[in-house]
Amino acid sequence: MTHSLPPQAPSDSACILVIDDSATSRSAAERILREAGYRVVVAENGFEALAKIADCQPALIVCDIVMPRLDGYRTCALIKASAAFHATPVLMLSAKEGLFDRARGAMAGASACLAKPLAREALLEAVRLHLAGHFE
Repeated sequence: MTHSLPPQAPSDSACILVIDDSATSRSAAERILREAGYRVVVAENGFEALAKIADCQPALIVCDIVMPRLDGYRTCALIKASAAFHATPVLMLSAKEGLFDRARGAMAGASACLAKPLAREALLEAVRLHLAGHFE
């Protein structure tokens, strides 16, 4: 009998880094992603994320825009400036689903911008879409 992963389950090596200063948002994203079978590493801010990124080698990053000291735009730009993580998809989280946030996120190198509070299916669909070519 052959055991295989359910169609929506990722490769064992898929790690997602969630960066959000809100404990509520961070734990919600972590729970949704873990239940879907992903390994998740969390960071409370951009500085903590930059300290953890080399160890966890994320296949995808979910990053809040509004954070103290180092906001999501600057965090994303720093990640994208790194040769090691330049190709890593970054999904930005915005409490305001406006054109300005999407445009500024795209300029920083973000792959997509999702609205907060996070909708489970919207997050999982965006993650699947941006990881699709990563493990084939």
